[in-house]
Amino acid sequence: MTSQVRLAGPDDVADMAEALGRAFGDDPIFEFLVPGVEPEVRAKRAAPFFATDSRIRVRTASAWTTPAHEGAALWAPPGKWRTSLADGLRMAWPIIRGSRGRSLRALAALSAIEKVHPRQPHWYLAVLGTDPDHQGKGIGGALMAPVLERCDAEGLPAYLESSKESNIGYYERFGFRVERELPLGKNAPSVWPMWRDPQEPQDPQDRE
Repeated sequence: MTSQVRLAGPDDVADMAEALGRAFGDDPIFEFLVPGVEPEVRAKRAAPFFATDSRIRVRTASAWTTPAHEGAALWAPPGKWRTSLADGLRMAWPIIRGSRGRSLRALAALSAIEKVHPRQPHWYLAVLGTDPDHQGKGIGGALMAPVLERCDAEGLPAYLESSKESNIGYYERFGFRVERELPLGKNAPSVWPMWRDPQEPQDPQDRE
């Protein structure tokens, strides 16, 4: 599977966004921001946000997908994790449209997450998702592999926020560890920032 993962380009954005929308249809944060609807409806509302984020990552050659777009990994290179004003404006509209009456809470959550983001150089895994129909096949690990291997080769750490407590064990398999639990506001869910120090290079098959 690792050999099939490739850098994404502009033509991949729409399919990646749809897959990520479905992957996050039952995500606690998206459930909080888009409550009272079926996961399919939530997935459609989330897709424009992921399309915007995917375009940003494609510009910096830091988005990975598979030939059939079963999932995607959206990274930020070292020093590029902070959302620029222009990109923030691009992302604001799909957030406002998708979350409707909860858009201010969505923007406040993003601000809280950025506030605790580590400053030392690292690769940032902003989004990782696999279409529910293809989960459990090693796709997520394969999507992370190109950057994690680069981190290990170059001696760089990696960072992410898990929006599901149940996913913590999954990321721990790849060397990440929980830094803290971060509540995102009153009656809002938490995220778990996770850090990964560079490791001795491993055979990619060992990660699947």
